[in-house]
Amino acid sequence: MRAVMVERYGGEAGVRTREAPEPNVGADDVLVRVHAAGVNPLDLKIRDGEFKAILPYRVPFILGNDLAGVVVDVGAAVTRFAVGDEVYARPDKDRIGTFAELIAVHQDDLAAKPATLTMQDAASLPLVALTAWQALVERAHVRPGRKVLIHAGSGGLGTIAIQLAKHLGAHVATTAGTDNIDLVESLGADVVVDYKKQDFATVLHDYDVVLDTLGGETLTKSLDVLKPGGKVVSVAGPPDATFARELGANPIIRLAMTALSFRTRRRARRRQVTYSFLFMRASGDQLREITALVDTGKIRPVVDRVFPFEHAKDALAYVEQGRAKAGKVVITMT
Repeated sequence: MRAVMVERYGGEAGVRTREAPEPNVGADDVLVRVHAAGVNPLDLKIRDGEFKAILPYRVPFILGNDLAGVVVDVGAAVTRFAVGDEVYARPDKDRIGTFAELIAVHQDDLAAKPATLTMQDAASLPLVALTAWQALVERAHVRPGRKVLIHAGSGGLGTIAIQLAKHLGAHVATTAGTDNIDLVESLGADVVVDYKKQDFATVLHDYDVVLDTLGGETLTKSLDVLKPGGKVVSVAGPPDATFARELGANPIIRLAMTALSFRTRRRARRRQVTYSFLFMRASGDQLREITALVDTGKIRPVVDRVFPFEHAKDALAYVEQGRAKAGKVVITMT
């Protein structure tokens, strides 16, 4: 089968499209013919080796973390899926590889594709929708009336998180560029801060939750817009000890992550708020919840551009260069 493979860490030069062995199908696995795959900043970080200490993929390996496709085979213990089913997924972190014609996915990580979506639109959702769900529902426990700030509202994660937060009954603020104000308002944002003209930290205050997608100075300022007892959930800030424990990291890695997040956690304590780092996990059960929201019109995907499989490296470069105007980039396999 054809696949986009990382042959060595360290950038675009280490990525090549080539033939790869078809995946083995275990008893609990579902073999999926990939029709489309989403492209995420996470793919670039994995390609560049930024997570080698915690996600030690052995080169060569197939890249990709989102998919939509059709079931072509099932393992002996599979009960939820049958050949011909249309499905989508974010595979487990230890079994990535969606930039390929075929992938074997554990049945617990898979869900039926939303009936209202094309394969391309469905492939844009799993990673960002699961991230939004785990941040806002699991970690922040967003309820009606809560004030939620979502950074980079026009991005792949932001576009879904705004819609989910509104579905949960929150008052939603977001940051976006001038050209994307109409888009994020159409997704449900109540307050939009144009980051090209305003500093969100001088405009917003007394928020219950911040979903940080940018890290750095944005994360630091986000602590200041929270009310006492508020929470920042970050996908871009320093990892913390809780994440290390979830990962099953060794004591040295745990200590290192604790040290990395020390200043942020200390600043949060002084502000009487909390900081939480999120590295999303695969979940077919949560995807089924998201499917229901999509098929009832509560959430709609936003796709910026679709690239054919032959131009997968161009798709990665497009994301890396920040050229996407809004939403996700997708690679189509068929």
